[in-house]
Amino acid sequence: MNEPTWKHIFFLGIGGIGMSALARFFRHEGIRVSGYDRTETSLTRALTREGIAVTYSEGDPLPADTDLVVYTPAIPSAHPVFSACVARGIPLKKRAEVLGDISRHYYCMAVAGTHGKTTTSAILTHLLRCGGVEVSAFLGGIPANYGTNFLQGASSEVVVEADEYDRSFLHLHPSLLILNALDPDHLDIYGDAASMRQAYFQLIRQVMPGGIVLYRNELDIPDSVWQGQDVRVFTFGDGEADFVVSGISHAGPVVEFDLHHEGRAYRQLRFTLPGRNNVMNAAAAFAAGLLSGAHEEGMREGMRSFKGVDRRFQVHFDERGMTYVDDYAHHPAEIAGLLEAARQRFPGRTITAIFQPHLYSRTRDFAPEFAAVLDRFDRPVLTDIYPARELPIPGVDTRWLMSLMKHPDRQYVPKSELTRYIARHPVDVLLTVGAGDVDQLIPEILQTLKAKR
Repeated sequence: MNEPTWKHIFFLGIGGIGMSALARFFRHEGIRVSGYDRTETSLTRALTREGIAVTYSEGDPLPADTDLVVYTPAIPSAHPVFSACVARGIPLKKRAEVLGDISRHYYCMAVAGTHGKTTTSAILTHLLRCGGVEVSAFLGGIPANYGTNFLQGASSEVVVEADEYDRSFLHLHPSLLILNALDPDHLDIYGDAASMRQAYFQLIRQVMPGGIVLYRNELDIPDSVWQGQDVRVFTFGDGEADFVVSGISHAGPVVEFDLHHEGRAYRQLRFTLPGRNNVMNAAAAFAAGLLSGAHEEGMREGMRSFKGVDRRFQVHFDERGMTYVDDYAHHPAEIAGLLEAARQRFPGRTITAIFQPHLYSRTRDFAPEFAAVLDRFDRPVLTDIYPARELPIPGVDTRWLMSLMKHPDRQYVPKSELTRYIARHPVDVLLTVGAGDVDQLIPEILQTLKAKR
């Protein structure tokens, strides 16, 4: 790519999933890369092993030869690096802006929507590669097939996850856009659901002339969005659609379905993740692959060989009648989809969900919906809200959320007591749920389960 000749790029918040993908890309391009993050994680340790220096110092960690700083909106504006950049005349760019700059050099395939972005973009990347298209990819998770969130390919195509937070996806001008869901979220940014929808509609308008929009048939997109647009539009889903999903059946860890398009049936597609939402994610990826010229048989094999993504219905333990699954679901609709997938994958079993709410604002904005879906688990356990980038909101905490629930056995357990709770209570199917740091307990939970008799 013909970008300015940066010599040393520093990433502020390098442990973020999107930031680390960019860091890996620039290192692959031969540019020196380093970064800061607040805490050490498995991802920052992986970056260090790959030769990327990561610091956890709260001071001014900028190396002397830094000539660009890339930052994520999750970093507070009061961080010392911002003032250091101003003092030293070092340019600053948002992560989304840099990704947009990179994507302009490729045929960009973007996956957008409130839910399913990471899984769908990972499936699409895998299917295209299995179908003969050596795409590059910037992913919002770590696919088990590849062990990294950045893949460098030999073709001119790139798959990117189009993140709606902070309107980041408006830096993209994709040639192919997949749109999965329009449920409200990030109301701290958008203010209301209507403003969020308008941002998605603007992204549609930014699809390149002659490009493709593939969206789920359940979405209500006004005719005005398409006026003046030179794009090919396709829908997918069960019912009336251009790509029709039918015949969904589950058999253990495998789900099977048919996909119909323009009089042709792609029968008995076998996929590896349970639940209707994952079927739709896979159908969208398969349809996008067909529209992109990937080979059908290669993609069929890709559907069978897809191993999932970290923290997306990730099974960590399945022994002695106990099963443990970790999932990133942090929105009521995502939790409902997770529960449906768990019921289908483990029929008749008792499901305990340990939920860590993510963000005070999201908990406040969707409290009735959270309460309703958590009531549907056999044993709902809630721990403290993960604040991420936010300060507490008076009156918004886990006990307040629990007061809206009706389940007679709902329980509050501090994060520090969760493994002790697991040790003392029966486990059939256990889920840890949330986008915070509840996954950091996975090693302890596994030790606890292995010790249970």
